[in-house]
Amino acid sequence: MSPSCIPRNDTDLLPLSTLPIYTRPKIVQQALRLMEKTIRDTPLLTSPQAVRDYLRLRLADRPHEVFGVLFLTAQHQVIEFVEMFRGTLTQTSVYPREVVIEALSRNAAAVILTHNHPSGKPDPSVADEVLTHAIKAALAVVDVDVLDHFIVTRRDVYSFAENRKL
Repeated sequence: MSPSCIPRNDTDLLPLSTLPIYTRPKIVQQALRLMEKTIRDTPLLTSPQAVRDYLRLRLADRPHEVFGVLFLTAQHQVIEFVEMFRGTLTQTSVYPREVVIEALSRNAAAVILTHNHPSGKPDPSVADEVLTHAIKAALAVVDVDVLDHFIVTRRDVYSFAENRKL
């Protein structure tokens, strides 16, 4: 199968170039660039609301689940935000091993995990809780702290740390 085509059914191939591409409005792109500059230039965790606002801007409008990681220095400044996994409307496959690899490649001392719920309900599922603890355990082996896991919706942001689920 050609990498530039995906199967639509058993006998038909659809070129990737004809698939709709998710793009943000220019104003949102500008706001993200400004917020990314701000959080890189100042200590990130002195303003938890700035973290929530940034993550909501990054993920709330997505029509599918996205799992991302904020990689942080030992002083909790942002190294980079990476959207690591993309899923469907209701689920995303996330691999703790890949999170560990990315954390080590960036020499991160801590991370903030995040994903969105397109359904609009910010409450974590049992699967969300199990995944969070699996990633936390995997990262602990290489001395990387998980500071929080945020679930983002258009209206709310749920914090595992604030709800004592971390």
